[in-house]
Amino acid sequence: MSDHDHKQKDKQYVDDPALDPYEIEFLPQFREGRGSRAPFVNQYGIVIGDHEYESPDSPLSQWSEDTDPAVMAGDQWVHPFKDVGFQTDENRDIFEKGLPPQGGIFTHPDKNAAYGLNEPEKIPD
Repeated sequence: MSDHDHKQKDKQYVDDPALDPYEIEFLPQFREGRGSRAPFVNQYGIVIGDHEYESPDSPLSQWSEDTDPAVMAGDQWVHPFKDVGFQTDENRDIFEKGLPPQGGIFTHPDKNAAYGLNEPEKIPD
């Protein structure tokens, strides 16, 4: 088998949603309503979920000081089953074991970031 044939076979294996080695074992309550396991093409023409995280067409690969970071935000950049972030210990605890996330990691005990949030808006006279 040639090197090209091996790469094609490996790519077929990785892209087969039933055989994907990058997926974690989601608990049943986290599998429902997630969407397709197959790779998809987002609105920017980038394939998401094919494990090619260094896509040459991605804004991340062509970043410059003129790039608006908001272009890389949103669900169109995250695969519902195959995102690399699911491999972290914290996410595995949540999605595989059902353990709630730890509180307090990103809190500021001496700052109230929600100050005034529920107060009615004051309309100037």
